[in-house]
Amino acid sequence: MTEETIQLELDDSGLAPGLPAPESPRDQVQDVPYRPVEFRDDDLPTALARCSAWLRQAQEWLGEPLDVLAIHLDYDDRQGSPYYDVKLLCNEEDLAGVPIAIRNKK
Repeated sequence: MTEETIQLELDDSGLAPGLPAPESPRDQVQDVPYRPVEFRDDDLPTALARCSAWLRQAQEWLGEPLDVLAIHLDYDDRQGSPYYDVKLLCNEEDLAGVPIAIRNKK
């Protein structure tokens, strides 16, 4: 049995440079296993719409469905913070562009 190595181009946070960034400055890809991609807003439909738009862009970039393991909804009632916090827990290999690298290697 032979092991194949796949060379990935990643930024300092371990993400593929071509991965679409969430649109709003309030949103982010976090740095933990099954990386949460976070969308925060005072208006839940707006946060969900940005989440959906990012998911579509990321899947188009990846060329296949993004592996989303869970969707987490929380709130933050501290003064000055966006109230809703929607997180997609995503497979970190997808966010690093592994499926793209595998296809490009063939």
